[in-house]
Amino acid sequence: MKTHFSHAYKVVVMAASVAILLASAAAQEKAVKIGVVTFLSGAAAAPFGVPAKNAAELVAEAANAGKLPAPYATNGLGGAAIELVFLDEAGGTTKQVTEYRNLVQRDVDLVIGYISSGDCLAIAPTAEELKKLTVFFDCGTPRIFEDASYKYVFRTGAMSTMDNVALAMYVTQLKPNLKKIAGINQNYAWGQDSWNDFDSSIKALKPGVEVATAQWPQFLSGQYGAEISALLSSGADVVHSSFWGGDLEAFILQASPRGLFTRSTVLLTGGETAVQKLGGQIPDGTVIGARGPFDMFAPDTALNRWFRKAYQDKYGVPPSYPAYKMAQAVLGVKSAYEKARAANKGKTPNQDQVIAAFENLTFEGPGGKVQMATGKGHQAVQGTAYGTVKHEKGQVTLVDVKTYPADKVTPPDGVKSEAWIKAGFKKPS
Repeated sequence: MKTHFSHAYKVVVMAASVAILLASAAAQEKAVKIGVVTFLSGAAAAPFGVPAKNAAELVAEAANAGKLPAPYATNGLGGAAIELVFLDEAGGTTKQVTEYRNLVQRDVDLVIGYISSGDCLAIAPTAEELKKLTVFFDCGTPRIFEDASYKYVFRTGAMSTMDNVALAMYVTQLKPNLKKIAGINQNYAWGQDSWNDFDSSIKALKPGVEVATAQWPQFLSGQYGAEISALLSSGADVVHSSFWGGDLEAFILQASPRGLFTRSTVLLTGGETAVQKLGGQIPDGTVIGARGPFDMFAPDTALNRWFRKAYQDKYGVPPSYPAYKMAQAVLGVKSAYEKARAANKGKTPNQDQVIAAFENLTFEGPGGKVQMATGKGHQAVQGTAYGTVKHEKGQVTLVDVKTYPADKVTPPDGVKSEAWIKAGFKKPS
């Protein structure tokens, strides 16, 4: 009797000890601290920055609670909790570089951020200098990976070439007798790259099309009277704009009453973000996109259904494309971390292991499949879609929706967008 009691006691003690050790190990799992940079003030905050912040919080909270749908049902990042540190992107590139350095010094494990292409161009070499994993979630300029090569920088959203090649394909089909185009774009990397790709794509698809005028207001100028006058007198069949944020909303509100949307078909590559706020003030016939397969263009998948419902329930509005793109970035990081952890036999991966896992990664976002397929495996490619606004029963709907797969609107890895477009969307010989 004494022997049996002693043996049972030892078994209980050993089991308790193992349980304590496992609990201790779980408690000691260090949280992954992510710096998240997005516009929290200024004209870009409401339509872009705040929806992105909301999406980061939503996905991180669901991941930490183990409530994400498949294939993301594990807690946190492979068991490590996600801790978010937010930083305002407002203030210009010089301020952002300084703030980025300060953020890295606060011991964040990685940074997800940046809406402005100018900020991304400034941050990329700084991230490389400081050797800190940095994931761009939105900025679109193709110059990031076409003009340089990076180890520490990734971008989980497609570049602007996709937007403008697809839009050129859409409008040449919509208007087979197209003769004149015009543009109004912000005078910095994003606007310049967007117009150049659209202009070149139109000419590759329909040689002989004339550029009636190209207007270049300053970013965040907010007043476009002179530019709208020039567009009205240009006689253009279509007007292209990559405006975003407060500039986009101001342009619609100023140009529509003056008849620009009646005289020309206005093409808005990022027009989706204006739908929630302006809705009925966006005229019929306006062509809009969402910089990828997001919001009304998103596929009907379990992950998208979860994201839309969870976002609507938490914030009272549907997620716009900046929210989709932030969610996509967080899920890309989660995929890379967990792939790296598996390769490291269940142990916490270091930064180099996460980077190796991220390169050429394919993962699922609420907008569908994402492939890190260009920029030597650091740049995402995705398809996109466009549609034409039509008001029905007081609601904004889209008609003539067309989708474009990634391989039709993205240059091959190692080929610059400009050369690919001018070669007729083929690899130059």
